[in-house]
This record gives sequence, C-alpha cells and structure tokens, in this order.
Amino acid sequence: MADPNKVDPIHQFGLTNIFSLGGEGGFAFTNSALFMVLTVGLIVIFLLGSTAGRRLVPGRAQVVSELLYDFVANMVKGAAGSEGMKFFPFVFSLFMFVLMANMFGMIPFFFTTTSHIIVPAALSILVFVVVIGYGLYRNGFKFFKLFVPAGVPGYVLPIVVPIEVVSFLSRPISLSVRLFANILAGHITLKVFAGFIYSLGSLGVLGFLGASLPLIMTVAITALEFLVAALQAYVFAVLTSMYINDAIHPSH
Repeated sequence: MADPNKVDPIHQFGLTNIFSLGGEGGFAFTNSALFMVLTVGLIVIFLLGSTAGRRLVPGRAQVVSELLYDFVANMVKGAAGSEGMKFFPFVFSLFMFVLMANMFGMIPFFFTTTSHIIVPAALSILVFVVVIGYGLYRNGFKFFKLFVPAGVPGYVLPIVVPIEVVSFLSRPISLSVRLFANILAGHITLKVFAGFIYSLGSLGVLGFLGASLPLIMTVAITALEFLVAALQAYVFAVLTSMYINDAIHPSH
C-alpha cells in the first residue's frame, strides 16, 4: 500500500516545530522559519561572494548578480521613474527573497515558505506601510488625491471615491493572494501527478507503463513551475514599484 504522506498533496505544506522556547504559546522555530533564514542567508552569501572582487572581466556569478541588479533597476525606473530609485534596495530585496524562496520550494523535500499566506501577506503589508508612509511624508494630505481621479465630474465623486478607496485597500490582499495561490496550486498539481506515478508504479509492469503519462506531465509541470516561481517574483516586484509610483505621484 502506498504511503499516504507520499501521495497526499497537502502534506508538503505542514509546519513542523524544530525547537520551542517558553513552552506552549511561546516562540516556536518551524521549518518555515528555517527556510526563510536559509533564503536570506543564501542571498547574502551569493551577492557578497559574487561582487566581492568586482573584476573588470566578471565571472559567471558576478554576471548573474549584475543582470539581476540591472533587471530590477530598469523595472523600478520604468514603473516609478528616477525618483523611485531611492526604493531600489527595498524592491530588490523583495524580488530576491520571493525568487529564492520560490526556487527553494522546487527542490525535493525542501519547504516552500511562500505557500503559506502569512508570508506573502506580511510582505504585502510591509509594502503598503512603506507606500502610505512615504506618500504622506512626501505629499502630505495631497496623497489622498490618489482616490480622486482627474477629470471626473464632482457629482460622480461620491461614487468614484469609495470605489478607489476599496480598490486601494484591496491591493495588499490581491498582492499576497496572487503569490500564495499560484505557488500553492502549482505545488499541489505537481504533487498530484507525482502521486499518480508512485501509485501506478506499485502495481507492477502494467503500472509502470501507465505511469509514463503522469511522468511526462510531472516533467512538464515542473518546468512550468520554475517559470511561475520566477514570474511571481517579477510580478510582486513590479506591482510594488507601481504602488511606490502612486506614493510619489498620487495624482491620476
């Protein structure tokens, strides 16, 4: 009989306490926290290691780090203008964290931190604290022009303004759910097809032949998941840049 944990698509998202402090209700260091620490640690090691020499003829690691730098810098400039570059370290950090966390999740037996809604939600709340804080700091009460589209007749504003407010407040939800849902759905689909391979393979020769189709699908979905992992990091970063542009230029 197949091991339920090997075919259960939800088992991979379970949280496991590595150690706890303070007993029940205290601090718990879980597998999710471990992989967030590993994600940050690997990013720091890679960026420091690849740029330490800063050779005129860059090596492969330096080329990758420079390409990532230019990619995010062009993204921020394109979405928020030259003034938005003051937020480049912030956007770059978000992009690298989401990208590396998603890629970690593609390694067998590793944990995908972005598959738990609390992680994307925390990042999204951080983004909007920065956006609202800087928007008020830079523009004062003029920041609220964000909710008053230019050229809209005054008699329509009582309808339009609440819609704009709700739309703005829903951004953290959409930003976090988009990342969480795509990663979660992709990993569940991948595990389902991988489970078919395991289940059919235990049926003997005919099972091995029948497992060829889900094997092909698993390979295809794995390739797609790598694309989605990178794409979701890009989407998160580019939307953050667009929201920062709203803080810099609140007028529509």
